[in-house]
Amino acid sequence: MKRIIYSLYTLALLAVAACHNSEEKQGAMGSLPVEVAEPAIRDITLTREYPGYLDADATISIVGRVNGTITKRNFTEGGRVKKGDLLFVIEPTLYENAVTQAEAALKTAEAELEYAKSNYSRMQAAITSNAVSQIELLQAKSRVESGTAAVSNARAALKSAQTKLGYCYVKAPADGAVGLRNYPVGAYVSGEMAPVELCKLYKDDVMYAYFNITDGQWLQKSDGGKNSIENSNITFTMGNGELFSREATIDYLAPDVNIGTGTLQVRAILDNKNGVLKPGSYISVRLPYEEIKNALLVRDASIGTDQTGKFIYVVNNENRVEYRRIVTGDLVDDTLRLVTDGLAPGERYVTQALLKVRGGMQVTPMTTEQQK
Repeated sequence: MKRIIYSLYTLALLAVAACHNSEEKQGAMGSLPVEVAEPAIRDITLTREYPGYLDADATISIVGRVNGTITKRNFTEGGRVKKGDLLFVIEPTLYENAVTQAEAALKTAEAELEYAKSNYSRMQAAITSNAVSQIELLQAKSRVESGTAAVSNARAALKSAQTKLGYCYVKAPADGAVGLRNYPVGAYVSGEMAPVELCKLYKDDVMYAYFNITDGQWLQKSDGGKNSIENSNITFTMGNGELFSREATIDYLAPDVNIGTGTLQVRAILDNKNGVLKPGSYISVRLPYEEIKNALLVRDASIGTDQTGKFIYVVNNENRVEYRRIVTGDLVDDTLRLVTDGLAPGERYVTQALLKVRGGMQVTPMTTEQQK
């Protein structure tokens, strides 16, 4: 029994000696090198992102207003056209004949009116010598009035015939992009009783971005001054944010709050003369809501999370690691995180190797370039 106790005592002494030798070896090798940095201090503008969509300035139905066969399509589907460009021709023969007939009817009515006026003038001269009766004079005057009305009707009929003939040549009412045609060349359309849609034209030189904001943000920026919603410069992105980004100007704020969602609809206007943007596209709208002077920023990747919340490792003046609880805010420039409490300017924090350090550890700080 004494021999067993003596053996255990000997093993314990050897273990203590081994630990002592390990600590001496670790001390000789030096403490763990870690990269540290000081928080960046700068003025920032906080933003929120909202989903939205784009819509064209106008979506115009190009319609046929006459009956006939489509004899020509003068555009490329999906292509761009200018205001006044000829898009379709609907067989004009019948309407050209109607114009010719109306012109002839107008000439006949004008000739009859001219004769009636001449006859009435003679009657007026003859009445002074009692060569004609008063009744005959009144009849001549009535024929002049009837002839005048007939000329007016003939002119209206000619104008109507010319208008219908003009409908045979369907032109673009504005600059824009043309969609798919609904009828091919050779198809018969009956548009005289009710207009028939031939295609759509998207007037997209100006685009609108629609999105909704919370009523709380509207109240926060409803002072009517330079920081109001209407005076905010917004940025919207498409795709992953790197593919397309552009600024826009808010031109409409809904007068009422949606009771179901607690949001207001907002519209922003932007130029699209190159036709790159397409109506119906989904976008992400970034709207500023607060400016912070001398904000304290750290690398977002340097912040840890545990059951108590967010934390960061701070290296003190004795080069020992301190576990520090912090309060964080928004992400800035995709890599930096706003710290609102728990860290002071000038303090050093560990930027990498978070799994290798712990509170109380002696380290060798390696200063990295201070973030800009």
